[in-house]
Amino acid sequence: MLPLYGTATATRGFDPAEPRQVLRLRSLKEGPKRPADMALVRHPDDFDKAASAGFISALLINDGTDALPRDNVLPRVVQVPSKFDYLYEGDILGFHLVSRRFRTLYRRTSAHNSFLVTDRCNHYCLMCSQPPKDVDDSWISQEIRQALPLVDKQTKSIAFTGGEPLLDWQDFMAVLSDCRDVLPQTAIHVLSNGRAFAATEVVKAWSGVRHPNLTVGIPIYAAVDNVHDYVVQAKGAFDETVLGVLKLKDKGQRVEIRVVLHAITAPRIAATCRWLARNLPFVDHVALMGLENTGFAIANDELLWIDPLDYQDHLAEAVEVLVASNVHVSVYNLPRCLLARSVWPYAAQSISDWKNGFMPECDRCVEKPRCSGFFTTGRPHYSRGIQPII
Repeated sequence: MLPLYGTATATRGFDPAEPRQVLRLRSLKEGPKRPADMALVRHPDDFDKAASAGFISALLINDGTDALPRDNVLPRVVQVPSKFDYLYEGDILGFHLVSRRFRTLYRRTSAHNSFLVTDRCNHYCLMCSQPPKDVDDSWISQEIRQALPLVDKQTKSIAFTGGEPLLDWQDFMAVLSDCRDVLPQTAIHVLSNGRAFAATEVVKAWSGVRHPNLTVGIPIYAAVDNVHDYVVQAKGAFDETVLGVLKLKDKGQRVEIRVVLHAITAPRIAATCRWLARNLPFVDHVALMGLENTGFAIANDELLWIDPLDYQDHLAEAVEVLVASNVHVSVYNLPRCLLARSVWPYAAQSISDWKNGFMPECDRCVEKPRCSGFFTTGRPHYSRGIQPII
């Protein structure tokens, strides 16, 4: 698993009046194009080359305790441990001067880039992988807006997640407008619980952004309101969510329905998908998703864990229902050896590259190149059905 958060070993030359910085890494050959650009340096000998290329800032990936250059070579320098040697030209970091903490916000070579918009949420989902926090993190939106113009224009897709991104919906609409203006060719996918869209003004603002490729992924965990509300720990959530979906589709917006599969939702997944096919057949996509056993899922392990082998037939029936109704469906986060063969055409390699792994048994599997693999985060559960497909 890639470390996306860390603490700088040493820093020098940053203005204390600007404690938060957004920094983009550049190769010595590319040179700086914006004030946020830093030379990516892996050897102390390259500092002189960076200065000659026009840089005034550099990020050094090195464990040496005396690797920083002389003050008169480069004014601003950040040194990080060698475990971050995956960082590459075009990657973007968020850096906090006082704590020396930094986060990898964007990786140019990754197909799985996402921005965390907030840790706050009006749900308390039993299996939440990003447990909500009641904190003032309004600064994150500004950091994202500083980062977006630095993102490679060829990036195919970017996701926004939380928490609930639409708690401060006016601020988030400004983020989406920036995406439209600076990344018009990039597909934007927002993960939301959908309740904000019950308000007409939010739907109007969302559709008014007019991004050419904007989708919102909204969870509906059961066809029964009290089951959905129990999973998300919010009374009345089902009704607001469904109303939000209807209002979005009335405005012609792209909507994906997401269902995370665990012991509460998986046994009734066929019934849930029959309800979706009857009541929301016009949604753009339905994603049926294996559970990431991290965050609250660990605390609620006895309540949530179910071997995917035990709902294999239910899942196959659910996919069949949606396909027969011409609803676009995908299965995420479940290895192919745990799926009925009829489901394979709909199984996607969906786990983000920084937290994706395989088991030793997988090395002999002919389906490995097409398999989702496993989450490496949290405390992974492994099915009794895992075996190589020969």
